[in-house]
Amino acid sequence: MESIISLDWQVPKNVKAYVTTREGGVSSGVYEGFNLGAHVQDLPEAVSQNRHLLKDWLGYEGEIQWLNQVHSADVVSLPNPSSVTADAAYTNQANTVCAVLTADCLPVVFTSLAGDEVAVAHAGWRGLCDGVLEATLAKFRDPADVVACLGPAIGPEAFEVGSEVRAAFIEKDPNAEEAFRPAGHPDKWLGNLYLLARQRLAAAGCHRVSGGDYCTHTDQARFFSYRREGVTGRMATLIWFE
Repeated sequence: MESIISLDWQVPKNVKAYVTTREGGVSSGVYEGFNLGAHVQDLPEAVSQNRHLLKDWLGYEGEIQWLNQVHSADVVSLPNPSSVTADAAYTNQANTVCAVLTADCLPVVFTSLAGDEVAVAHAGWRGLCDGVLEATLAKFRDPADVVACLGPAIGPEAFEVGSEVRAAFIEKDPNAEEAFRPAGHPDKWLGNLYLLARQRLAAAGCHRVSGGDYCTHTDQARFFSYRREGVTGRMATLIWFE
């Protein structure tokens, strides 16, 4: 099993993008493995050691700016953010890592075709519905010149939501109806985060989108899943350019 997955997308060679798995690491108990989340009540020394292992594996010598994620549509610019409370990070500075943590929510990485601007967004259903992907794209000089890749998230066979979630997306975009199908019992639907993300990106002018092939909920060996486990660790999705 791999501790780190290199995302499969066609981007300039100086752009580096990775997703961690739960494999490896030193955390134990319900956080067993490579937990990188410092906010989930894991032992602080275990998280710190995992984060040092991450930097060693990546060969990255700088500091990683971790965000205080709150399911918002807020985006910060690195390396000198005005706040660390946000759900996406953008930079046009070389060797500056943008990172988010997830355990079912959708991580999305972005780069300009020139490889001189990058970003990553944490898109839970609330942030996705409220426009975190559009807000991240808006940071780039030209959204039509951006390539995006969808990282591991809960898949369309496992993401059960209530009617209010479906209604919230359809209110923002009638095409979102295509991303929901009945779950087999009253007022419950199966939602497709990957399709919803592709719809919102396309509407914002970004059509070069890949990824969306994983399910964190069903792939227990590789991924943490909040829906599956309740109390669990977090994976990281990271991007920078050299």
